[in-house]
Amino acid sequence: MTDDRATEEIVHKPSFFNRRLALGSTIAGAVIFFIVGVVFWGGFNTAMEATNQMEFCIGCHEMEANVYQEYLPTIHYSNRTGVRAGCPDCHVPRPWIHKMVRKIQASKEVFSWLTGKIDTKEEFEDHRLEMSKSVWNAMKTTDSRECRNCHTIDSMNPEFQKPRARKQHMNAFKEGQTCIDCHKGIAHKSVRHQLSDEELEELEKPNPEYIREIPQMYIDGLARIEEKEKAKAAEDAAEKSAAKEKEQKAIDNAIKEALETYKQENAPASKKSPGKKAEASASNIKVNWSKANSREITIFYPGQTSIEWILNGRDHGGARPFTKGGDRCVTCHDKETADMGAKIVSGETAEESPIAGKRGSIPVMVDTTYDSDYLYMRFSWADGDHVPVPFVEGGKMDPENPMKLAVMFANDNVEYADRAGCWGTCHHDAKNMPHAPDAKTLEGSEFSKQINLEDGVTKYLKETRTKLEIKGRRGKKKGGWDKLKSEDKLKSLMDEKAYMDIVRYKSGQAIVEDGHISADRNMAGGQGAEFDAKLKNGTWSVIMKRKLVSDKQGDVNISKEGLYNFGFAIHDDYTNSRFHHVSLGYKLGLDNDEAELNAAKQ
Repeated sequence: MTDDRATEEIVHKPSFFNRRLALGSTIAGAVIFFIVGVVFWGGFNTAMEATNQMEFCIGCHEMEANVYQEYLPTIHYSNRTGVRAGCPDCHVPRPWIHKMVRKIQASKEVFSWLTGKIDTKEEFEDHRLEMSKSVWNAMKTTDSRECRNCHTIDSMNPEFQKPRARKQHMNAFKEGQTCIDCHKGIAHKSVRHQLSDEELEELEKPNPEYIREIPQMYIDGLARIEEKEKAKAAEDAAEKSAAKEKEQKAIDNAIKEALETYKQENAPASKKSPGKKAEASASNIKVNWSKANSREITIFYPGQTSIEWILNGRDHGGARPFTKGGDRCVTCHDKETADMGAKIVSGETAEESPIAGKRGSIPVMVDTTYDSDYLYMRFSWADGDHVPVPFVEGGKMDPENPMKLAVMFANDNVEYADRAGCWGTCHHDAKNMPHAPDAKTLEGSEFSKQINLEDGVTKYLKETRTKLEIKGRRGKKKGGWDKLKSEDKLKSLMDEKAYMDIVRYKSGQAIVEDGHISADRNMAGGQGAEFDAKLKNGTWSVIMKRKLVSDKQGDVNISKEGLYNFGFAIHDDYTNSRFHHVSLGYKLGLDNDEAELNAAKQ
């Protein structure tokens, strides 16, 4: 009985691997599951990484022959730092969950490849916009998450950015814009221009959720670069001032020598002494230019960049900052005018009729000074070689005038003058522009009694029209030449001083025209200005003398209390119409440090 009881009390304990865990599984089963899981995960992750390499992305000829070839010349492939961003860096999220979602979405792209939807280059181009929109919309939704795999706006240093980039990134902080709003087509062929206006507006509008606090680092960097630029400008001004003083001394000595020579040549024969013959007389406009302030302004060839072009987001990426934010053209583009001119004159952008050999930009030194009654401006620049125009007999559009200089002034009563200067007067339907009306249309126009249409549509202001066509949708012509307001309203605009004052000098005929721009360009009725122009040793020097105050309608009065919108254009090499070189819009003042052209007192 004792043995039986002992036998009953014996309990067989399960082995270690047979022990039960949660949900009834054994340790052995868990170990096997773990090992299988590791193997599966390893295989899955290996496969995942294999499909996350650029070599895999360009494994088919559709990708290798199209987008990869476009990617090779870009900065994302080769740059000064040696950091390369491949396909996955831009198109695959790094967070695991988002990465899985993207891989599932990619199955649709694989299906398109399997079915031959984009098998040829032509088919690829047919679907390029569709594919681009898919990527752009995804990046817009995620606040450009894939861009931020490498770039972080919070860590950007404005000291190493161009002025335009600084301004746009500041707007991004304040308004809630994201990378893809501005940076489309930076690694592949851009098809942004194929978007409809509605699509573009929706895709690029700011998102309040993306508004960020401006980092102190960015603010400090901005202050440092502005201080450096200010110091550099002061240094340049000091050098120019010293050069002007030297020039003025040379002029004074030349005048003194010429007077002495004159006295000797007209003295009695017995008193004459050998001497040099007097050179050409100095300027008829007497100014001590050593007291003037100077600034170099690079004017550029504008092509067909009308005010409608500037206001249209499809044409001009800065349209929203210009219209919504009030950004000035000069803020972003002052140091880029030479590059812009080169692109336009070559026909790369905004020019359908490029002139081979025409220079894209001209650096012009502008000296500005004033006295109690007059404003004096001196424009100096290098003359260029003659480039015959192919579409004009003889190659010279204006054979009577090798050079013309036009100067414009405006107050802030003219819309866009504060941001674009005289650009607001240039329209897409003006003479020689893409949407200019033909001669027959102009001859039969009811507006020919109100505005001058004899030589085509001239410059005009938006305020004088009931509407401007900006987008050109459904075949409409851009501009508004035929949407003229009533005579009463046009008169009211003149009474309100909503016009641009224009002065123009024609070198060949030595003619000075003084007028204004409102409903059209009226080159009569101004106060009159004096010009003295010389071409010597390949350099033009044109001096303008203009009254500060006038009682003539169409003139802009200038005083020390104000800042005035200013711009100028030069028709060099016998050019006419829109084939000139133009400046951006600047601020002019009298002894005013806020002015970009700050006239100093004589």
